[in-house]
Amino acid sequence: MRFRTFTAAVVSGLALLAVVPGSASAAEGQFRYTYRTAEGYEASGYLNDPGSGRCINLRGVGSDALPPGYSPKNRTDRTATVFLHANCVGDEYFSLRPHTGGGSERLKVRSVLFS
Repeated sequence: MRFRTFTAAVVSGLALLAVVPGSASAAEGQFRYTYRTAEGYEASGYLNDPGSGRCINLRGVGSDALPPGYSPKNRTDRTATVFLHANCVGDEYFSLRPHTGGGSERLKVRSVLFS
């Protein structure tokens, strides 16, 4: 009798695992940064609900041939690590905490990685 109860519990647990979705793979919220256009105008870039666990080269500044962006603001629910170089490489990076993390004009960015 106990074997049947145990088997029923295992089968029920496996069924529950099949129904419950896995954890989300995106940071929820917005990441913002400022940059200068090729014409010299100040512009704002942003990412809404960006994917986590992968490097994102920022639009308008994601190439080492362009001037880097600056003043990043992390308004997502994940830690954002910003990099001076494209493709999240190099030893010049800084972590911005979730929801309130931000940097000044001195913090230059080209790419970001969310935890």
